[in-house]
Amino acid sequence: RWNSSRPASSASDVTGVALTLDERRRLDNAATTTTSITDSTTGNVISKSSTAAYMELAKARLSALVVTTTAAGFVAAGGPFSGQLVTATSCVVGTALCSSSAAAWNQIFEIDRDSKMKRTQQRPLVTGALTVTQATTAATVWGVLGTSLLAVGTDPVTTALGASNIALYAGLYTYMKPRSIYNTWVGAVVGAIPPVMGWTAATGGSLLDIDAMLLGTTLYLWQMPHFFALSYMHRVDYKRGGFAMVPVLEQDGEQTAQLIRRYAAYLSTVPFIATATGVASSMFALEGVALNAYALYVANKFHKERTNANARKVFLTSLWYLPSFLVLFLLHSKVWDEDEDRQKDMLRGVISDAIHKVRDQGRQICIHEHAVAKNNNHNEDIEQSATTTDTIRSDAGNSGCPVTIAKRTGAAGVSSAANVANQTVTAIQTTAADTTAATVVVTVSPKE
Repeated sequence: RWNSSRPASSASDVTGVALTLDERRRLDNAATTTTSITDSTTGNVISKSSTAAYMELAKARLSALVVTTTAAGFVAAGGPFSGQLVTATSCVVGTALCSSSAAAWNQIFEIDRDSKMKRTQQRPLVTGALTVTQATTAATVWGVLGTSLLAVGTDPVTTALGASNIALYAGLYTYMKPRSIYNTWVGAVVGAIPPVMGWTAATGGSLLDIDAMLLGTTLYLWQMPHFFALSYMHRVDYKRGGFAMVPVLEQDGEQTAQLIRRYAAYLSTVPFIATATGVASSMFALEGVALNAYALYVANKFHKERTNANARKVFLTSLWYLPSFLVLFLLHSKVWDEDEDRQKDMLRGVISDAIHKVRDQGRQICIHEHAVAKNNNHNEDIEQSATTTDTIRSDAGNSGCPVTIAKRTGAAGVSSAANVANQTVTAIQTTAADTTAATVVVTVSPKE
């Protein structure tokens, strides 16, 4: 149990007398800038500043994830960036404020349930670090500022997405948590929207672009293994709070394990879809195999042996999986190969150069790269007529994987083939003309 204590002169700071929730709130109203919270078990006193309390109310770590995915969506559009700094700032900050508002409203509505769960007993409304009035004011201000910033600095589509996310999280998701297991699926929609907001802000509201849909789908699918593993580890706590989570409503965790494995498999297809649709290069699909192989491994391990330890492995894997996926998506996006506006957009040029530099460094340690380069060294004297093609292949072999080689030689190969075809047609036409002339001579000679 946690006890909010009086100022330093009060005996409750020393004794840690247990107080009710209402008493903790009344004591907090008398506090100034710092609230002392005493653990009645250990007797330790923890001081929380108002800033820290508001950060917890906003779920700062969750908001940081929202900022990251929003920024990734904005950068994925490929610019131009030099003229969009205000738009980018408005989008990221506005989205963070909307996320903070939604988190605050969620805690306001769930004070009683949070007070019953060990993992949420330190939240500011439970401990009395903030009053309901203070939290309501903060939630309202953050929501108004966030949507206003999006409206002024971005576009109507992005603004609508930000406002709807507040309503979806604080409204429908919060309402469904104690009533239906499908709250998880609704919550996943909330998490999938921020990267889409980044994309729409950068593109002026292009909501149905394949890139935006892929980013949103990735975040939606990723949240399933992430949250099902988390809720399995804390299933006793969620039951204590009265939440209708899948692991809470089953005995053996079989359905939870199946859902984790299923959505991990769905997630593993995204790199291939991105490659097939031309959003990313084939290297994204290749590296995605390695990335998803481990995610599928831990998912299958949990399916075979449903323990908290294995669930924790799934959860921890999800923490590094998402940033790794986003980095690879940006690294192999084909948007960086479109350099028509490099001279006009200096910032885009810097980002593009950095990405191409990373690609080149990656090629130096690529096994395929060395294999192709070695093979080219053994085939320098193939046909004389293929000199041009050999040169292209050799150059590509020194700086790119087979996928990159195909990409680099594709245009040159088509051009070379077209030249050969044109020369062949010309030769055939010349030969045909000569043959026709000879025939005429042979036919006329006897008559002469």
